[in-house]
Amino acid sequence: MRRLSNRIAGLSTGLFTLLGVVVFAAFIIWVLPDQAARAEAVTGDAGSPDTSFFYPPSELYDMAEAYGEDGRSQYVRARYTFDVIWPLAYLLFLATAISWVFRRAFAANSRLQLANLLPVASVVFDYLENAAASIVMIRFPATTPVVDWLATVFTMTKWIFVQGSFGVLLVGLAVGAVRWLRKRGNATNGGTMEQNSLTANTDDEQ
Repeated sequence: MRRLSNRIAGLSTGLFTLLGVVVFAAFIIWVLPDQAARAEAVTGDAGSPDTSFFYPPSELYDMAEAYGEDGRSQYVRARYTFDVIWPLAYLLFLATAISWVFRRAFAANSRLQLANLLPVASVVFDYLENAAASIVMIRFPATTPVVDWLATVFTMTKWIFVQGSFGVLLVGLAVGAVRWLRKRGNATNGGTMEQNSLTANTDDEQ
């Protein structure tokens, strides 16, 4: 874990982190709304496992029924096209941003530097969720015991790690801002004290 964390941190230069911000923003502004509109056109207002935090298997089967055959096919297709790229986009943003911010907010040897692994875990569970939900959709109207419960467990775990990633990023930004302000304040105070000392010395000489 430490080795993977260090590799991510090593890649998180200012330029690469900025790239992650741009890619994430592009998805949020242009790609996600278009994808949501396409999904809604096929599945209607039946909801989606991906955007829910918790859903029992019965609700997952209700979604599958409401989608219809075309909707289920569209859902599965999206999981292995768009939903392969989107997790990588938010992984790029969150992992590099957390690494870049935490490198400035906390000591280099702190265990808190491992926080850049949270987005990696979220992507793993995102893909597991996609696989489990797709199996249920493909096999419908037959039920898929165990896998249907795994789908909701994977979804909940994904959201916990996603929200946790944004949470630690905000904490890192706050701590980094406080440290920067303190350092700036100390530098200002040090410069003022030095100037006062020089003035006092000048007065003494006169």
